[in-house]
Amino acid sequence: MILQSAWQESFDFLGSKPIVVEPIEEHLTSDAGLLPIRQFDEQIGLTAQFSAALHDVRFGPFVDHTFAEMARVRIYGILAGYADQNDHDQLRYDPVFKLLAGRQPSGDELASQPTLSRFENAINIASLWRLRDVLLDQFLSSFAVAPRRLTFDIDTFDDPTHGQQQLTFFHGYYEQYQYQPRLITCAQNDLVVMACLLHGTAHAALGADDDLEYLVGRLREKWPDVVIELRGDSGMAVPMMYDVCERLEVEYTFGLRLNPVLKRQSDALLALAVEQYERTDQPQRRFTAFWYQAGSWAERRWVVVKAEAHAAGTNRRAVVTNRPGACVLPQAAYDEYANRGESENRNKEIKCGMEADRLSDHRYLANLFRLYLHAAALNLLVRLRNHVADPPPQNPAAELPHEALAGYARRRFFNQRRDRDPLGEGHACTWRMRLIKVAARVIETTRRVVVRLSGSWPHLDHYRRVSQQILDLSPPAPESG
Repeated sequence: MILQSAWQESFDFLGSKPIVVEPIEEHLTSDAGLLPIRQFDEQIGLTAQFSAALHDVRFGPFVDHTFAEMARVRIYGILAGYADQNDHDQLRYDPVFKLLAGRQPSGDELASQPTLSRFENAINIASLWRLRDVLLDQFLSSFAVAPRRLTFDIDTFDDPTHGQQQLTFFHGYYEQYQYQPRLITCAQNDLVVMACLLHGTAHAALGADDDLEYLVGRLREKWPDVVIELRGDSGMAVPMMYDVCERLEVEYTFGLRLNPVLKRQSDALLALAVEQYERTDQPQRRFTAFWYQAGSWAERRWVVVKAEAHAAGTNRRAVVTNRPGACVLPQAAYDEYANRGESENRNKEIKCGMEADRLSDHRYLANLFRLYLHAAALNLLVRLRNHVADPPPQNPAAELPHEALAGYARRRFFNQRRDRDPLGEGHACTWRMRLIKVAARVIETTRRVVVRLSGSWPHLDHYRRVSQQILDLSPPAPESG
């Protein structure tokens, strides 16, 4: 705890009475909402498994801050909006962060920024390989019953860099020095399944075939009959990705850039959509599909083209797919691909919400480890979000389930869900505003630690409901050998 010298400031804008501000010598925090999340983490073992994968070569008797402690405070710092090591020069005195790390509020301070920097730079390649398995192990254990079908989305996002980070290069399209993180996420539960940090000018599909092969091998080892589908944008539409998917019997749908041949094949469809829009003044959406073989492809493949005409103009998009039903229902195959737009929210959450665009260590390996820290923070939030979700009940009179709604009906359902279930739908900023960022007084006695919240806090009901749901969660039974 930092003891500041006594001071007092007065503000007179109220008029009738002065407003006096002064510090007090007590344990106070602004992040008491992390406590139920820490309890949930204890139940599912996420940060414990994460830290167990890290190899610490330091001599135990002289270690003040374990890797487990430092990994935990970094992950929880990211959750609370403290993305940089520098933030921990003050958080090291925070009573809640001490509790998160397993220390008493009156105990020694946590790791400083230089210590955390040495920690991130000490992570070796073997530990990073183990972290890859940790993400997969946690994904596999997140299913109570064996899934029949799994849909994965693979995508990259730009991560601007500053300074002299290793393997950062200038990207002409983004006009910046950058890294390119690549994620594979699951559409069924929103978890980050695999993470990769590409150099700044790498092709988006670099090494993606190896990642997919490892992922499919792990999945089929546990669930031999699971149907696996992969979706990606045009950056993944390269022959090696088609080949590995077909060899592994993975259903795929990738965006395909329109070239002159594909445009000629769909010109008539676009003209029909324009003609019908001009005649009816209603937006038009038409589909065609055909076999196509590019010069770099070893064989022909099925391509679906969408043509739209509406008030904003025209729009054409194409996908290449091996989904069995695409030959019969090309529109359904395209619409299923379009649902991958939800996976872009995972990229938005990890880049913006979890601030994974702050990979500012010098060494590439340290920045890859940082990406794993941000992925672990997002997965912890996603697991908790799924656990506390409370969507509106299905209307018995409804003709379609919620998942099949479209247009106005779909927007209305999601508006209702946001009102009823803000945390189950909430991104990181919503969780911080409604749960994490709450001031509290921390009182340590001989027998217990008491955390006192304000009874007038408007989101106290969220805190109590989430805490109760977490306390009602039974720890998972150990797997039999």
